[in-house]
Amino acid sequence: MAEAIRTTEKLATFSEHWTPKIVGAFNGHDLMAVKVKGEFVWHDHADTDDFFMVLKGALRTDLPDGAVTLNEGDIYVVPKGVQHRPVAEEEAHLLLIEPAGTPNTGDPATAALKEQI
Repeated sequence: MAEAIRTTEKLATFSEHWTPKIVGAFNGHDLMAVKVKGEFVWHDHADTDDFFMVLKGALRTDLPDGAVTLNEGDIYVVPKGVQHRPVAEEEAHLLLIEPAGTPNTGDPATAALKEQI
C-alpha cells in the first residue's frame, strides 16, 4: 500500500547541512529533503532548472542581478544556466526537486553524494 512521504520525520533522521537526502521520486526526478544553514557555493545547472520549496525557516537565493527571499511555503525555480547561491541565516528545511542524478553544485566532482532515506 502506498504511504505518504513524511518530510518532518525524514528531516529528523539527520543533522548535517547541504546534504540532500532522496525521499522519493517523481517522473524521473529526485524529491529531496535538505537542511541548510549559512552560504552554499555559487553555481549553476546548465541543463536543468533548480526547484526550491521552503518547508521551515527562510532562504535567500542570491542571483547575479539581485536576490529572492523565500519563507515557509514559498517556492522558487532558478532557471537553467543561471548562477545562484542559496543562503540561510538560520537553519532552514527545504524540499528540492531535480532530475535524478543532478549534482547539487552543478559539478559531479564537488557535489554531495545523495543517499535515499
